[in-house]
Formats: sequence, C-alpha cells, structure tokens
Amino acid sequence: MSLSDFPKNFDNAVDSMLSWIADNGEGFFDFVNTVLKGIYEGIYWLLTLPPYYLVAIVIGVIGWRMVSVRFGILAAAALIFCAVIGLWAETMSTLALVLSATTLALVVAVPLGVVAGLIPALDKAVEPLLDLVQTLPPYIYLLPAIALLGYGSATALLATFIVAVPPALRLTALGIRMTPKEFIELGDASGVTGWQMFVKIRLPHALPSIMAGINQSLMMAFGMVVIAGIVGSGGLGSSIYSAVRTLDIGKSIDAALAIVILTIILDRLAQSAASSSRGAKQ
Repeated sequence: MSLSDFPKNFDNAVDSMLSWIADNGEGFFDFVNTVLKGIYEGIYWLLTLPPYYLVAIVIGVIGWRMVSVRFGILAAAALIFCAVIGLWAETMSTLALVLSATTLALVVAVPLGVVAGLIPALDKAVEPLLDLVQTLPPYIYLLPAIALLGYGSATALLATFIVAVPPALRLTALGIRMTPKEFIELGDASGVTGWQMFVKIRLPHALPSIMAGINQSLMMAFGMVVIAGIVGSGGLGSSIYSAVRTLDIGKSIDAALAIVILTIILDRLAQSAASSSRGAKQ
C-alpha cells in the first residue's frame, strides 16, 4: 500500500467501523434515541403547556428575585417579544434543547469533576480528552451522531451534550483541587470523616467554580444548538438554517434576536447564582 492510498483506506476503515457499530448496536441506539427524544419533548411540553405570557411572567419573576426588578421586567418583555414576532414555539424548543443537554451534561460532568479533583491521576488522564473535545469544530460531533441516531432532536441533544460537558468538568475539578490546604489540615486535625471533609470543606469552596462551570456549559450549549439546526433539531437553529438557505434576512434576524434574548437571560441568571454561591461561601 502506497502512502497516497492511506487517506482513502483510513476513511474506508472509519466508515466501516461506524457502520458496524450502527448495525450491531441498533437496539441500543434506538433506546438512546427514544430516551433523549423523551427528555427533550417532556421539557418542551412543559414549557409550551401554559400561555406564552405566563411563562414570560414566571421567568420575569425569577429574574427579579435573582437579579433585579429591572432585569425581571426586561426579561419578561423580551420573551413576549419572541412571541410577537412569531417565534415562541421555536424559542421554547431551543430552550428545551439547551436545558436538556446542559442538565445531562452536569449529571455526568459534576460527579466526574469531583472525582478528578480528588484523584490527580484521573485529572491528568481526562485533561487531554477534554482538550480534544473543546478543540475540534463543534459540527464534527453531528456526523457520528447522525450515523448512529439519525436526524432529529436526539442527534442535536447528543452533540450539544458533548460540547457542554468539558467546561463543567474542568471547573468542578479545579474548584475541588483549589480547596485551601489550611482548611484541609484543620479538618484532619478536627477528626472529620472523608464525607464530612467533602461536604463541609471542599464542596463549599468549590461551589463558585462549579457554578461558573454551569454558566460556561450553558453558553457552549447555546452555541451548539444553532449549528444543530442542520440536523433538523427544530427551534431557532433550524429557523436560522432555513433562512440562510432561502436568503430570508428578516427571518434570520428575528431568530438571531430570540437566541440573543435567551442567551442573555440564562447567562445573567447563572451569573447571579454563581455570585450568590460566592457570597454564601464568604
């Protein structure tokens, strides 16, 4: 085999491996598809069940309590604006996708980050993998997901989950590692158990870093859901993708504004939660 044939043979080997996995794991991937779609559709159903103005008011009240009265009013008004321009269903679809992917990412990333923070060897082992995930272009994750799960919300959810894991994992591990040594020594001298050391000393000090990781995961998820519109995920990403293909500038601007509104609202809420955790620690 000549060197010039290597790229073609390598690509064929990758395609064959992916086909073999899809064929032999068809039942498993059908199950994963069903579970992911069920999670997404359940959250979407909850968000679209009440009238749009009620959802906007609830989020506005949350913004008022967590940030400020001004922010709460602006958040509610901005969400109502999404409904006025005819993109309420798409906005809630995007919100459901982001919340689903981020929640699943945190379920994996936070416990694994805690373990990585406590075990330096594991932290060093996962670091190159996290570098790889964050370095590759996000749309790369759509390709194997399409091959295994097909087009639709499950594929978008899986790809968004992948890009949302690294920030939370990194910052959780960092927070656990950065617990001041004097506090650990004081805990040891006081005779606390390992669980008490974690709950009363390590976790409170790590909480601001963990909250920052949650915020970063949300932002990564928002970046991915736009790209995920390519695979028919629905929501604002699909609206933008459709508008780009048809050169519908007005529609693309409307969808972009809705994404900006959602991003700002969740970012400010996450930042407020992180600030509250820092204040509680102090």
